[in-house]
Amino acid sequence: MPLPSDEKLIALSEELLKQFDAIFGLRPGFRPAHAKGVMLAGTFAPSSQAASLTRAPYVIRDSTPVTVRFSNSTGFPLVPDNNPNANPRGLAIRFHLAEHVHTDIVSHSTDGFPTRTGQEFLEFLRAAAASDPSKPSPSAIEVFLGSHPAALAFVQTPKPTPSSFANESYFGVTALRFTNNDGVSRYGRYRIVPEAGVEHLDDAAAEGKDANFLFDELTQHIAKGPIRFRVLVQVANANDVVDDATVHWPEDRELIELGAIVLTSAVPDNEREQKKIIFDPIPRVDGIEASDDPLLELRAAVYLLSGRRRRAAPESFKAAS
Repeated sequence: MPLPSDEKLIALSEELLKQFDAIFGLRPGFRPAHAKGVMLAGTFAPSSQAASLTRAPYVIRDSTPVTVRFSNSTGFPLVPDNNPNANPRGLAIRFHLAEHVHTDIVSHSTDGFPTRTGQEFLEFLRAAAASDPSKPSPSAIEVFLGSHPAALAFVQTPKPTPSSFANESYFGVTALRFTNNDGVSRYGRYRIVPEAGVEHLDDAAAEGKDANFLFDELTQHIAKGPIRFRVLVQVANANDVVDDATVHWPEDRELIELGAIVLTSAVPDNEREQKKIIFDPIPRVDGIEASDDPLLELRAAVYLLSGRRRRAAPESFKAAS
């Protein structure tokens, strides 16, 4: 995918990458956020409801190959799985439609986002980096959160550690526009729900786990049998805000099931493939379009810039598994 032509957007994307580097350190070959991850392979099969929402290629086929990446938060490749900062967890899904043709879903385990715009997110990161808990209040982050209630709400949202990547729900950050074969369009946000159910650990249980327990469990799990998720879309009502990732829609909004993902194996040459793949939060496929949420173009640019940088790193630097 090409970089957007908006010079201000590119400049902001580069500033965000610099800020991630300042917080986590420059780590060639790794993602600036969600650095520690692993990829699995499987298939997606659509539900009978899917075509009512979208005409996307993967809902009109019996089955589509997928690649899924689970990850911890932070830009530290060796962040312990039981570190609270490793939440929210990430889940990215690639639907392989043809050779060099694909569309992606990018989600994480906390519903929502701390800011509406990329500039606000940069200010949020800078405030967090400039804050020292040992210094008197108010710190820079306290000042920022005091003037940005949506960011405060996101920070205060509980982010428990899952017992397994396969026992966690994941949420699309931004709304997208779904269009079916009749030309009917509706806005919605993805929800990826584990078939095995959601299970979180309390603080004491998490502290007692090994530093790599989630990745070890995933390896053992996939060796015993498939991991299954349901792909849902929470559909907005006509008057719901669809261009602001900090706004939550009421839970009574309709949920449409797009289909099921069944993961059956680890991706061969996992570290190399993680380094190579660049997920895209913009669908770029018929039947699913970007909304006017300002985060979409920015996130796509950040992912592309960081992905190109990651690919250019020497082979001695490998993506975390």
